[in-house]
Amino acid sequence: VSLEDGSLHITGERKSAKEAKGHRFHRIERAWGSFERSFYLPEAAKGGQPKAEFKNGTLTVHLPKTEGAVTKAVEVPVS
Repeated sequence: VSLEDGSLHITGERKSAKEAKGHRFHRIERAWGSFERSFYLPEAAKGGQPKAEFKNGTLTVHLPKTEGAVTKAVEVPVS
């Protein structure tokens, strides 16, 4: 995980192998490869102190907001 010029870059590599055995067969499937994703960050995100946590197969990235960031609620009519 890296933060550069207002964008968040996530790179990684996945590896998996599945094996199935039966009375008359034995099958092994393997998959692997690298990946990369990039996200542009909003102006309200402060890039100084990001935190990342990988737990139970889920990557969670926390980016604090700037002090002056104000959220506003917008009402959306539902029909």
